[in-house]
Amino acid sequence: MSDYAKGLLITLTGVLILSPDVLLIRLAGVPEWTLMFWRGLGMAGMITLWLVVSRGRAALRAFRGVGLAGLAIGLSYTIGNVSFLYSVGHTLAANTLFILATMPVFSALIARFVLGQPVPGRTKATILAVLGGIGLIALGSAGGGQGDLLGDLAAMVTALSWAVIFAIAGQKRSLSMVPAMAIAGAVAACAALLLAPGLAVPATSAPFVALIALVVTPGATALLSLGPRYLPPADVSLIMLLEAVFGPLLVWLVLREFPGAWTLTGGAVVLGALSLNNLAGLRDQRGHRPAGGP
Repeated sequence: MSDYAKGLLITLTGVLILSPDVLLIRLAGVPEWTLMFWRGLGMAGMITLWLVVSRGRAALRAFRGVGLAGLAIGLSYTIGNVSFLYSVGHTLAANTLFILATMPVFSALIARFVLGQPVPGRTKATILAVLGGIGLIALGSAGGGQGDLLGDLAAMVTALSWAVIFAIAGQKRSLSMVPAMAIAGAVAACAALLLAPGLAVPATSAPFVALIALVVTPGATALLSLGPRYLPPADVSLIMLLEAVFGPLLVWLVLREFPGAWTLTGGAVVLGALSLNNLAGLRDQRGHRPAGGP
């Protein structure tokens, strides 16, 4: 299997595992901090187990190599986890996932204003279009729709936190995201342990919490951390947009939560603008490949 095919399979599998996340959170119906504890603990435990099984003694060296950057990723992940769970509980699932899809926009803004990197004109146009799409979603929430402005804002905080995570990883290319995300889960679990009203989960919610903590969160996080090793960033971003399609669709089918015209219109603008930008970026990358390359 070629590296490209391997990366495509890894990233697509990660997105498919992640897609029912919002639906499972809704079905679980437990307090945000309680769920955050189990999500973080499950992610830390399962990823650590995977590293130990796959790398043996080298797993310890992988954790040692994370350093302060890994702790910064853990802090950013904790903030993003809190805001994500709040958003899922307070606004439409479609609002949350469409706004989360704007993470590449925040990555571009961080590259420009924090790292001092140039931003292509195409990306600037995409940012304006995406902001317009978010504006339409917010208008629907403010206009008496099912959405909630604070929930929408929390989704933006989540998108920003993940953009920070990938910015740190981009600056520390020797840093493996997989052990870093295990540390991130542990940091999130420790923070939630201090703030959760309780850790007990009702019997009716336990299967959903178990799926989230043991399969969805660690599985999707590990696979999506590996994908960029084999695929160009534009390809990864394009595949990850599928979650913003599958996630709301699952909630719509199971919970009958219709997103509404404003959300669907704004989401179409966001996904359309990001898709066109990613496709253009992919075309440019292929155009710069050396002759005779793969």
